[in-house]
Formats: sequence, C-alpha cells, structure tokens
Amino acid sequence: MSSSSWINLDALWKIVVVGVLLGAGLPALFAIGLRALSPAGSGDSGGSGGSGSGGSSASGANAVGKAIAVVCFAVVLAGIAWGVYKIVHPG
Repeated sequence: MSSSSWINLDALWKIVVVGVLLGAGLPALFAIGLRALSPAGSGDSGGSGGSGSGGSSASGANAVGKAIAVVCFAVVLAGIAWGVYKIVHPG
C-alpha cells in the first residue's frame, strides 16, 4: 500500500505502535509490578481475609518480587515522564 493525500501510513503505524505500547503496555507492566509485590500465598482462594490467618509470608513480598516491582514501577514512571515531556515540549 502506498500513502495517499488522505492517509499518511508511515505516521499511522507509528501512532498505532506507540498507542499499543503505552496504552496497554504500561498498565500491564504496572499490574505485573503489583503482582510481584503480593505475598506468595495470597491467591483468591475464597478464604477469610483476616489478619490472623498465619503463615510465613505475612511480612509481604520477597526481595526478588520487590526488585521486579521497583523495575516495573520505574519503567511506568519513565513512560509517564516521557509523555508529559512530549506534551510540554512538542517537536
């Protein structure tokens, strides 16, 4: 396909790629970061969610999960900062 005077296909594919990455990728990365912070045995098993349930994972996520979460949140914040920068300083 070639570009016409009505549709600039080169710009269109760039918009679609950035939209998919930032529109779906950053929220997905944020969700991965939240999941990495959750304790190991905290699935939705339907049990009571009281604080006296016992277990060794009550202190929170492990060190690897926290590191993954920090990286995910840093990438999300960088994406937000880049978007704000591009809005304030276009071109």
